Amino acid sequence: MRKVELLSPAGNFHCIYQAIHNGADAVYFSGKKFGARKYADNFDYNEIIEAIKYCHLYGVKVYITVNTIILEEEFDEVIKYVEFLHENNVDAIIVQDLGLIEILKKIFPNLELHASTQCHNHNNDSIEFLKKLGVSRVVLAREMSLDEIKKINIDIEKEMFIHGALCVSYSGCCLFSSMNGGRSGNRGECVGSCRLPYKLYKNGNEVETDGKYLLSTKSLCTIDKIDELIESGVTSFKIEGRMKSPEFVGYVTRLYRQKIDNYYSGNNINVTLNEKNNLKKLYNREFTLGYLFEKKNKEIMNIKTSNHIGTFLGKVIYVDKKIIKILLEDDLYQEDGIRFDNNRGMIINKLYDANKKLVSVVPAKSVAIIDNKINLLKGKMVRKTIDSNLIKKIRKICEKKIKVTMNLVAKIGLPLELTIFDGINKIVEYGDIVNPAINSPITDDRIEEQIIKLGNTPFECHEVILEKDNNIFISIKSLNELRRSAINKLIEKREYYAPAAFKKKNYLLDERKIQHNDSILKINVLVRNEEQLKIVLKEKINNIYVDSLELYNKYKKIKNIFYRTERTENKYRNFKGNNILATEVGAINKYAHNNNVVSDYFLNIINNSSLNCLIKKGVKLVTLSVESSFDNLMHFNKNLDKLEIIIYGRIELMVTKYCPINMIENDDDKIRTKCISKNKYCLKDQYGNMYPIISKNNTTSIMHYKNIDLISDIKQYKALGINNFRIELFDEKEKDILNIIEKVRKNY
Repeated sequence: MRKVELLSPAGNFHCIYQAIHNGADAVYFSGKKFGARKYADNFDYNEIIEAIKYCHLYGVKVYITVNTIILEEEFDEVIKYVEFLHENNVDAIIVQDLGLIEILKKIFPNLELHASTQCHNHNNDSIEFLKKLGVSRVVLAREMSLDEIKKINIDIEKEMFIHGALCVSYSGCCLFSSMNGGRSGNRGECVGSCRLPYKLYKNGNEVETDGKYLLSTKSLCTIDKIDELIESGVTSFKIEGRMKSPEFVGYVTRLYRQKIDNYYSGNNINVTLNEKNNLKKLYNREFTLGYLFEKKNKEIMNIKTSNHIGTFLGKVIYVDKKIIKILLEDDLYQEDGIRFDNNRGMIINKLYDANKKLVSVVPAKSVAIIDNKINLLKGKMVRKTIDSNLIKKIRKICEKKIKVTMNLVAKIGLPLELTIFDGINKIVEYGDIVNPAINSPITDDRIEEQIIKLGNTPFECHEVILEKDNNIFISIKSLNELRRSAINKLIEKREYYAPAAFKKKNYLLDERKIQHNDSILKINVLVRNEEQLKIVLKEKINNIYVDSLELYNKYKKIKNIFYRTERTENKYRNFKGNNILATEVGAINKYAHNNNVVSDYFLNIINNSSLNCLIKKGVKLVTLSVESSFDNLMHFNKNLDKLEIIIYGRIELMVTKYCPINMIENDDDKIRTKCISKNKYCLKDQYGNMYPIISKNNTTSIMHYKNIDLISDIKQYKALGINNFRIELFDEKEKDILNIIEKVRKNY
């Protein structure tokens, strides 16, 4: 039986060290660019080389994230970067950008590619699409249930998240940070907009809620379900946490390693209370089993806080201007971090027992006294957010050792021969000529004692085989030199292990070609109701997109009406000869061969290679990502006549399986009666901006608080050869709609 892989995160070399020596089978990390965690420490080129060598020394695979969308002007740089990674024996690259996936597979046919969860991998067709591009593994969407994962029938490796932070939005589908501050989550710059406070409004009135962090999820923890996860048949278990501490990486890796190994050996896999508390102390926003086990919104969201909450420490029993007394439910150590129920916290520098004696620890069930450094006026509950004693224990690592067999052949008149075998690699090293002993022959015990002296090397000898003549002499120096030389060669062979032979094919990116616009203006409009549709039908509109299947079926005989597919789909309808606006690659895979398909802006198309990739897959018109700038477009080189620009409209900032309306107003009812009612719901941020909520049976969309308006820039786009412009309507009435259309025409 092939064991499931345990994949650990690394934001720096300390995390790699913790991951390896606590049992990771593979680690994933990023270089200084093109990774979806830009604000982790990450690795420069020299650090990447050393990290790959160190991981391979211990038999641990390395997956490096290149999982951002790539600007057109960055393509030469990113290809050179991937070439560097391939030459230095990376095991796989984790990629998001569709054009980059296609090009990398053409240039580096032996390089293994994994599709990042940023690709929105949530159904059979989306996964099949990526496999056709050359991907060998998909990182599954965290919104998928275990039952849905089991039903994937594509022959491809599957990777799932098992522990760490959850995004409220489907990965790769969030524009919140980008549209509100210019820092793109698709470019690794997410500011965590979902962790900020919001208020829920219904028809203009505030709805009372139990907390203000209405988009903040709990932390994923599946340690109690290891058996079910293994039996789902996935290839790899992934721990989230490239922004987390080395101690977090070490302990989480160690605990999951232990439970996985126990499962395969038939031993107890139950998690103790102490183990679960240790996980909580390292990081948690409360734990959830997430969507894997189809939990309700209330079991997934923690709207009361977006911070690490640690564990319950005790109760405040006395406070004045100088001291705070706490009745402890857990041990409290000097250097621990604590937080009070008013959300103010501190590091314990000086700690006193009940007798006001300075101590390093106060045990549970006792009273601890600390200095009131934060001017606490009153308090009830105290939580421990940093456990200094636990951290010290995690840092004390018993380094991993690689078992080797050592076979020494010592025959008179022949060179001394030492073979070291690690289960995969065999090193044979020769030494001095073996001579007969003049006085005292060397004993077997003495030989064995010398050759197993592996000291600070990564190896330990578990078997010694001696093949020798009697009455021979071998100097201790010769044995030591032979052992050292063989070990050094084994280290080098392991460090420079290449998962696949480096191979590079010539593939030139198209040179810049000036295109002249000889086409007429094409205005495309997305409508959200029948009233808007009837207004638009009276105008000379090229494509009309509707996001209601009922509305599409009613009007589909009109040749320019398109149906906008659902953002997440598990069961596609059998369209043939229809007009489709595809919102994800699964719909392209399903429909492009026998329908007229336009791809939506949700596919994050931001470079020429991705544009060309979709056209080759049968897409007739590709909508550019709203994150693309005009300067980026100037680097495009062809097919701009097949590119659509959203020139006006309210952008969808995120799509989520979670529905705040259903959780707060509808008590998590399976049928979202209030969500899909005619009531108007919004989220209000701390600056007073109102974000409309559109809720359907399967997903919820959070819309931007304002429209984008690039109509005045149309002439610049026209000069590049672009003539397809989309208007996204939201709640506009007839007068506004007609004014917008007329304004577009005047600016062309």
